[in-house]
Amino acid sequence: MELRIGHLYADLMSIYGDRGNVLCLAQRARWRGIACTVTPLGLGDALLPEAHDLLFMGGGQDREQRLVAEDFQTAKGQPLREAAEAGVAILAICGGYQLMGHYYRDADGTELPGVGLFDAYTIPGQGPRLIGNVVVQSSVPGLEDRTLVGFENHGGRTHLQGDTRPLGRVVVGGGNNGQDGFEGAVCRNAFGTYLHGSCLPKNPWLADLLIRRALERRYGPVDLAPLDDTLEEEAHRAAVNRARETR
Repeated sequence: MELRIGHLYADLMSIYGDRGNVLCLAQRARWRGIACTVTPLGLGDALLPEAHDLLFMGGGQDREQRLVAEDFQTAKGQPLREAAEAGVAILAICGGYQLMGHYYRDADGTELPGVGLFDAYTIPGQGPRLIGNVVVQSSVPGLEDRTLVGFENHGGRTHLQGDTRPLGRVVVGGGNNGQDGFEGAVCRNAFGTYLHGSCLPKNPWLADLLIRRALERRYGPVDLAPLDDTLEEEAHRAAVNRARETR
């Protein structure tokens, strides 16, 4: 088997260690003997929906988001929607997550159109930025007994609608908007979250879920060989404890 990862805007959207999510996915595949290729997809590059099993996009500042939003409209928006409809696995973090909804309105009132993978929108918050460590009780099927951890830093408030479900319920932190108690979004095999840090090395169960869903689209049911996640689980517990101490 081969895992083909497309890294969207690696040069623009990769703050707070977001690039580490791609490294984590690739390494966990290779540890299992699964070949992995990572293809960077920058501004103006063509996105071929069938060329990738998994697409990743990290976070960035408003300036970078404006460039990406324009590229979505001229180059990658429709192929990205086609990939999602075909079941390609997608993970988007923070600024990338915001642009996977219908629109992101920045603090100046500029509305950046998104691609609409999630029935969601993001508007400026009325209060302070949501900053700090986060613990989330997962609501993803198969991961209901797991928590997810990371670090959030965002002024926008994301609101979910329709069939888009949250990634989980906030135990510690602000989450999507600091009000409804939800964090992240899930629709088909597309996942969005505000969890930086990197997210996946401290949440290996989410990484494996993405790998499995990405591979099953091409290969049918996949049983991933277990890995020794002792260090990853220790890092996860430390993050949980730190979040509870600092909030």
